[in-house]
Amino acid sequence: MVTVRVGVVLDANTDDGKMSMASMNIALRDFYDVNHQFQTRLVLNTRDSMGDVVGAAASVVDLLKNAEVEAIIGSYTSMDAYFIIYLGEKAHVPMITFTATSPFLTSIQSPYFFRTALSDSYQVNAISSIVEAFGWREVTLVYVDNEFGQGIIPFLSDSLEEVNVRIPYRSAIPSSATDDQIGAELYKLMSMQTRVFIVHMVNPLGSSFFKKVKQLGMMSEEYAWIVTDAITNELKSMDPIVLESMVGVLGVRPYVAKSSKLEQFQEQYRNQVVLNKGTSELTIYQLWAYDTVTALAIAVESVSEAIRNATFLMRNVSSNVTDLQGFGVSSVGLDVIQALSNTSFDGLAGTFKLIDQQLQSPPYEVVNIVGPAARIVGYWTEKDGIVRELNIETEDSSSSSKLKSIIWPGDRIYPPKGWVLPVNEEKLRVLVPIKDRFSQFVNVTWNPDNSTNVQGFCIDVFDTVMGALPYGVPYEYIPFATEDHISTATYDDMVYQIYLKHYDAFVGDVTIIANRSRFVDFTLPYEESGVSMLVPYISNNNKAWLFVKPLTWKLWLTSLCSFVTIGIVIWILEHREKDTEFKGTLKHQIGMILWYSFSTMVFSQRENIRNNYARIIMIFWFFLVLILTQSYTANLASLLTIQKLEPSIEDVKTLIQTNAYVGYHKGSFVLGFLLNMNFNPSRIIQYSTPDELNELFINGSIAAAFDEIPYLKPFLSQYCSKYTMVGPIYKTGGFGFVFPTGSPLLSDVSKAVLSVTESDIMFKIEKKWLGDSSACSASSFSPSTSLGLESLWLLFTIVGALAGSFVGVHITIFLYQQRAKLWNTNLSIWNRLKEIFQDFIREYHENEL
Repeated sequence: MVTVRVGVVLDANTDDGKMSMASMNIALRDFYDVNHQFQTRLVLNTRDSMGDVVGAAASVVDLLKNAEVEAIIGSYTSMDAYFIIYLGEKAHVPMITFTATSPFLTSIQSPYFFRTALSDSYQVNAISSIVEAFGWREVTLVYVDNEFGQGIIPFLSDSLEEVNVRIPYRSAIPSSATDDQIGAELYKLMSMQTRVFIVHMVNPLGSSFFKKVKQLGMMSEEYAWIVTDAITNELKSMDPIVLESMVGVLGVRPYVAKSSKLEQFQEQYRNQVVLNKGTSELTIYQLWAYDTVTALAIAVESVSEAIRNATFLMRNVSSNVTDLQGFGVSSVGLDVIQALSNTSFDGLAGTFKLIDQQLQSPPYEVVNIVGPAARIVGYWTEKDGIVRELNIETEDSSSSSKLKSIIWPGDRIYPPKGWVLPVNEEKLRVLVPIKDRFSQFVNVTWNPDNSTNVQGFCIDVFDTVMGALPYGVPYEYIPFATEDHISTATYDDMVYQIYLKHYDAFVGDVTIIANRSRFVDFTLPYEESGVSMLVPYISNNNKAWLFVKPLTWKLWLTSLCSFVTIGIVIWILEHREKDTEFKGTLKHQIGMILWYSFSTMVFSQRENIRNNYARIIMIFWFFLVLILTQSYTANLASLLTIQKLEPSIEDVKTLIQTNAYVGYHKGSFVLGFLLNMNFNPSRIIQYSTPDELNELFINGSIAAAFDEIPYLKPFLSQYCSKYTMVGPIYKTGGFGFVFPTGSPLLSDVSKAVLSVTESDIMFKIEKKWLGDSSACSASSFSPSTSLGLESLWLLFTIVGALAGSFVGVHITIFLYQQRAKLWNTNLSIWNRLKEIFQDFIREYHENEL
């Protein structure tokens, strides 16, 4: 039997330290009861760290120098671990921790450091999934200001950034902070607009923090609190008074599957608590302590031969060395770390398997603190994200709907929106422009008391959108003007004011363009936009060829061919009949074919049809001719009675080639658009009002104008009989509302914009302010369209199919009658066909004689 000395460093004066030690002793007893045949036995050498870094380091040095242990298990903190890891590497002794969770420890990259606890970085994706599920766009991070607290922040920040969540503020609280210091920081948080907080700290600071949160009224309905597993893992050991102050808090913690082995351990643990007269509740740290000892026992057994001959080799050092230099080097350190890295089994806390010397991440529980307990409301896995139950496939839905019902702060059952207006601001400050043109979009007037009235299309849309939000937001319109009520600022200047955060939003006919979006955020567009060309109508009085306009050229050509074809078909079917008029000389037959076919156009044919096949064909042909002639008559009448208007110019190239004058809306970005299209700057004229634009067209100053479609709509509603939009529409982003980058309102306002624009409310607002542009489309000046082949193709197909079928049957019968000549082998095929055709022709000559 080989005894293997293992060091244990923990705070012996705390319940957690005592019960972690008890868990390790239970683990050894359980393990060797089952594996009594093993050749190795672990012997635990315990040292008291006395709860500080110096004590932990001194304990490790003592174990290395005097006890010459082959491994050290530590219940030390993340702050203790840095120095202790270097000591283990120096002595080639594995340092194993089941409590230090800071991700920073991984960066040390020592082969002798093993973490059998979960790194804090594993839970960040679960937390960001919760934030994303409820649509929060900003969160504040609150953490203890030490290595433990700071370790998670880079990982949590990156995870939140991946789901487009901003962190406007980080609150670092000293580990020894007093209630007054905590209160001062909470007052600072209250003055900000973000109301979603992620808290990462351990007890007793966590308990003091949430008691102060409750005392200051920050557990009300407008707040959302999410805690990391540093707090949720300790909930059972926390004071019930503290838990009462945390009602409504969400948190995550590692998932531990139930098993018979776990139940047996819980029973032993409770007995040990009674025996030690302790009060500590079982936490996941005790499970990790149990699994750590089990893993180490398996590992040393697998290298029992090396352990049997283990020695501690002393270095060649001088006699005046310090304690930090006076310990030797383990001869089996490399064997132990390799064996430990390859150890895997089903532990109490789940599957124990170390990859890169780290315990791997299990699923996480999402818990909701409701009084003295935490209720599981869902789970998070790396593969499926948030799910209601583990190992159950669910239909795709929003992540928030996959969680069970949650009690939020203030006993609400609905999640908070995650932000409020800062307490030092009563209303949202909404900037509006002063317009001297197109005032139907935004119109600002001043009352005698210097108060303002703001109205217009954009204002009505914004009011409707804000009213569609699921919560109320007070706001006020602030015109961007001097004391004289004038403004010379451009829209870019006002957008820059939002960038500087002098105002909370900008509402007006603001076009979403790339250059502006570099500085601010836009909502989804509430009005489609694009640059289009406006030209006047000209009347087309050339009616010489008007008679051909009712039908398209394809229909004309098809009709002509059909008339001739029907004449030939009727001749083929009729000329062999007795007493028929389709006989005579060749000229007579050709004349009869053309006469008969075209006379059907006006139904003036007098010839009798004797062949039944021909009669059937003519029934369908008369119906087709009736439809064709009636349609032609109706279309021609329309063209003769309706005034025909055409655009004066149909494309931009014509304007550029003729070096014509064009107009644009003063102050608009359209000027740059025209210059990019190579228009001559000297041929570009600006206008300010719709009346001025109309005057430029009347006096011939411009041939066309370019403007955004929302501005052209009210102009056309006023002058729709004179002008029209032609050519391609050059797309822009449309009109949108402007908010500062990262505004928490942006997402909700964009959703409300979609809701409003998809309803009939938007049509009513447009009709109220921009006029009914559909009236122009129904105007009597709309040109008629020609009747095309696509309208009658089915009738042509039916007549053609009947004619082809009956002619085929008729010719087949004739050939059957001439079968003797057809099979006459004394003649060539060509001569046989020629003779049969001559017989066909000759027959009607003989009948005629």
